[in-house]
Amino acid sequence: MDISSLALFAGVYFLAVASPGPAIAALVARSLSSGFRRSLPFLAGIVMGDLVWFTLSALGLSVLMQSFHGVFLAIKYAGCAYLLYLGYKAWTAPAEAPKPSTAARGEGMRLFLGGIALTLGNPKVMVFFLSILPLVIDLDAMSALAFVEVAALIAPIITGTLMAYAYAADRARRLVASPRAMRWINRATGGVMVGAAAAIATRS
Repeated sequence: MDISSLALFAGVYFLAVASPGPAIAALVARSLSSGFRRSLPFLAGIVMGDLVWFTLSALGLSVLMQSFHGVFLAIKYAGCAYLLYLGYKAWTAPAEAPKPSTAARGEGMRLFLGGIALTLGNPKVMVFFLSILPLVIDLDAMSALAFVEVAALIAPIITGTLMAYAYAADRARRLVASPRAMRWINRATGGVMVGAAAAIATRS
């Protein structure tokens, strides 16, 4: 692909990724409740979900995706259920000042899969890759090299943007010292996760 087309895609994609949505809300809530490091597997799952959507769109599988609407609906509700679980865990977390903590066994993989499920069922992501992406890139004429070039743009753009959100949330979390403030943060982040799950579940 020529430089101008790649630059146009990078700009449009960055705006789509940076605009607040359920995934960013859930990631920020996760970083607020558990810290930056323990939010990274969830972040990686979101990135992988975007790459899966791009791959499906580039391979021209949009018709197939519509045919298997039930499968994506099931993935969507699985992601919502996991967000509800994370929201409950955040809401009921001990009201303690932030301190280093270790992840539970298998937590990273669960978060990674939860991030993928959330992204595959996120209507905002679906609209971008099925409706907006074809307006920016001619998918029918996409070569293997062009696919690699676009994927090489997607990964750092979404990773860098999400890491900025997660890091900012973690820094805000570290400024809190009182149990009362932590209780407020825990319940607020729990509520955000539940709200993100509801937003995804109710959108078609």
